[in-house]
Formats: sequence, C-alpha cells, structure tokens
Amino acid sequence: MNVFRILGDVSHLLAIIILLLKIQKSKSCAGISGKSQILFALVFTTRYLDLFTTFISLYNTMMKVIFLICAYITVYMIYVKFWKTFDSENDSFRLEFLLVPVTGLSFLENHSFTPLEILWTFSIYLESVAILPQLFMISKTGEAETITTHYLFFLGLYRALYIANWIWRYHTEKFYDQIAVVSGVVQTIFYCDFFYLYVTKVLKGKKLSLPMPV
Repeated sequence: MNVFRILGDVSHLLAIIILLLKIQKSKSCAGISGKSQILFALVFTTRYLDLFTTFISLYNTMMKVIFLICAYITVYMIYVKFWKTFDSENDSFRLEFLLVPVTGLSFLENHSFTPLEILWTFSIYLESVAILPQLFMISKTGEAETITTHYLFFLGLYRALYIANWIWRYHTEKFYDQIAVVSGVVQTIFYCDFFYLYVTKVLKGKKLSLPMPV
C-alpha cells in the first residue's frame, strides 16, 4: 500500500468526521444533502459486502467498518436525530436520475457477471455521482457554510489522491482498473469548480457563494 492510498483514506475519513462534528456541534444538518448521504451509505454497503467473504488486511477491514458505521450514523443524524433542521425543500435532486443509469451501466459494464462484482461495480459508478445532490443543493441555495466547504474539499482531495494512487500502481505494478479509474476521474471533475472557489474564497476567509439559478 502506497502513501497516496493512505493519504486518500485519511482525507476521506477526515471529510466524514468534519461533517459529523459539524452536525453534532451545531445540532443542525442545515445545508447538508441527506440524499447525497443516503447515496454514500449505499455506496459503502454495496462495495463492502466482501467483508463477509474476503480478508485482505486488518487495516482494510477496519477502514471498511469505520466508513460503514459513519455513513449510517450520518444518515441517522439527518433523518432521525436532527430531522427538524433538515432542509428537504432545497434537497430536491431526483435520485432516480442517478440510480437508474448507474444500475443499468453496472449490469452492462463490469469485470464479471456475478452478484458481488455487479454490486461492487454499481458502488464505483454511484460514488462518482453521489455528491451531485449536495452540489445541486449548494447551487440552489446560492451558498454553503464554511465547515461544509471543508467537508467537500477533503472529499474531493480524497478522489484526487486516489488518482495519484492509480498512477503510482500502474507505474510500479502495471495494475490498471479501467472502471475505477474512469469513474474516479469523472468524480474529480465534478469538484473542479468547487476547488477553485475554495482556494479563491474560503481560504481567504470569504464565504463560498454561488450565483442563484435562474
């Protein structure tokens, strides 16, 4: 395991911790897309079914369990514990626009036509677009809290570090997974505009704001 993979996992975990602390400390999930969090929970659930069939390493198992637990705690906090603060009016992205094509694609383009492999492929494709409800919500409200932007930054950084991880693995091991790489690149592209705004505004102490949709 190389340093890019480890840093990517740390960045991913840090993003989730930032989000959970934000919700718990403010006792509010305002500005957070519950639909994106549901998609991420679905991503981890379908990807980590191999917990019951394959042991890779203690590190691998621990990270999978931590991500699963954190994902469902986040969904619980949004839809149960602090549901009164949930902005359902602005969290209006239609999930079927993502789930239907992702499901179809996972059946058509996969490494092998087996249940676990199809579910793993589904999770890879879904993760690449799972953040869209959150970005849609920000564009609809026109702004995001600073702590929310930190969460999105580290989530995007995790994907960028994984691209570096794939480049390193190809260079050292000649390993290349087209499905994971293409999906990861697509996901990182979604963050590009956000990265620019984060650097030019948030890091300079300004609040991230977007033009309201017409």
